[in-house]
Amino acid sequence: MIAPIYAALVAALAVFPLAAGAQAPKAATPATVVTVPGMPGVPDPANLYSETTAGKLNPEVARDLPRVYVPHIRSSDVYVIDPATFTVIGKFNVGLNPQHVVPSWDLRTLWVANNAENTNKGSVTPIDPRTGKPGKAIPVDDPYNVYFTPDGKSAIIVAEALKRLDFRDPKTMQMQYSIEVPKCAGINHADFSIDGRYAVFTCEFAGMIAKIDLVERKVLGYTQLVAPGKPTNVVKGADGHDSVTSTWKGMPQDIRASPDGKTFYVADMMADGVHVVDLATFRQTGFIPTGKGTHGLYPSRDGTRLYVANRGSNKVHGAAKGKGGVSVIDFATQKVVADWPIPGGGSPDMGNVSADGRWLWLSGRYDNVVYVFDTTSGAVKVIPVGKEPVQLAMLLAIRP
Repeated sequence: MIAPIYAALVAALAVFPLAAGAQAPKAATPATVVTVPGMPGVPDPANLYSETTAGKLNPEVARDLPRVYVPHIRSSDVYVIDPATFTVIGKFNVGLNPQHVVPSWDLRTLWVANNAENTNKGSVTPIDPRTGKPGKAIPVDDPYNVYFTPDGKSAIIVAEALKRLDFRDPKTMQMQYSIEVPKCAGINHADFSIDGRYAVFTCEFAGMIAKIDLVERKVLGYTQLVAPGKPTNVVKGADGHDSVTSTWKGMPQDIRASPDGKTFYVADMMADGVHVVDLATFRQTGFIPTGKGTHGLYPSRDGTRLYVANRGSNKVHGAAKGKGGVSVIDFATQKVVADWPIPGGGSPDMGNVSADGRWLWLSGRYDNVVYVFDTTSGAVKVIPVGKEPVQLAMLLAIRP
């Protein structure tokens, strides 16, 4: 793992200081990131989150209504919360089984992914962030989740049951092309390489992750994720390198890139922790235990820490008042530096961080609530909402 090696070097320099008169070598400057055409540049190659810090809101976003939008799988509606008062101020119906609310690439629309499980009635509902009002739903196949290509040219509809990624016009949702991901059962969450060329998706029901080349429009490979202590076998991979496999299968959920983009962190609700993966080799390099039912991952606004939502259950449909809470990982050391339990138990699932970095908002999936964690203390507020809330979206808290 990179972090321990770096720590050892720092310790060695502390024990053996430079000789008198010697000059310390200058720290290496990260190479400029060459992004795919159409993708905004990366000002700080050491911290891809540098432009999401407080005070860097896009002027267009600053004019939007400050609201939190909470989708509910069972009641097929979206609740609206005023983040200033922490109260529900409205709700509206959407399509069947909404799973996520996602900002568009240009930040001018919020898209509700209406998964419509086990039916052919999937759709996406647009929300105008300026007015907070929903528009007419647009039919699409099996929209478990929605992402946008780094160049903004396509919306990516994650068709989970179909094991497929559908690339669509980001405004009209007309189909452009698809990429089949046949080994990725339960394809659901993703993050992108720092240059925008690759995406890594989690495969919830296959216990692995898939690497997609967005330029060549093809699957590059899969990596099975293994928790410590589980039985493993070493086999020769398709690329000629040894690959670790296991009869044990985890359930990878959310995924997030490290600030320098070299490492990906993968939440696993069966392993109760976070897998560490090197992007270049696409191999697992470590594991960080966090809590029961590890699910959502959210970087702090300054890019130094990773907030981990532990849902409190290893079951897809868990019970209320589980051993849920939040673990805080330090990116530099890859260690848990804080744990924030929920008094009386809970089920924090997915959400986002406020624009000023002060609040971590998470849905309480099995408890029909929203949790608001104070990131300075770990104290938590609880807001009652509808039935089975999932990933919420926040205006004035989305990536600028």
